[in-house]
Amino acid sequence: MKKVVLSLALVAVLGLSFTSCRETADKAEDAVEEAANEAAEAAEDAVDAAGDAVDNVKEAAGDAVDSVKEGAEEMADDAKEAANDAVDKVKEAGKDAVDAAKKAGNDAVDKAVEKVKDNK
Repeated sequence: MKKVVLSLALVAVLGLSFTSCRETADKAEDAVEEAANEAAEAAEDAVDAAGDAVDNVKEAAGDAVDSVKEGAEEMADDAKEAANDAVDKVKEAGKDAVDAAKKAGNDAVDKAVEKVKDNK
């Protein structure tokens, strides 16, 4: 009878340990699945964040290009304006030089005419 009771006790303990192992295995499997799902979600979040970062970089680059274009256009306009001002100043200086030369020539002619009149 002792052997029967001990055998039953042994079978009960083994049965409980197998059941316990099965539950532990199920729990481990659930934990692995949950960890895999969390890792997949984290990977998706990382991909989304990377996509957002790329979009932000593209936008910033576009803004920088637009800013450079605007700056270049303003510089070109300033250069044109400066060139036009320089041309106007050269024209005015040329007119002044021509007027001064005419006056000097007229003065020289007048002096020559006076000398000729004085010598007669």
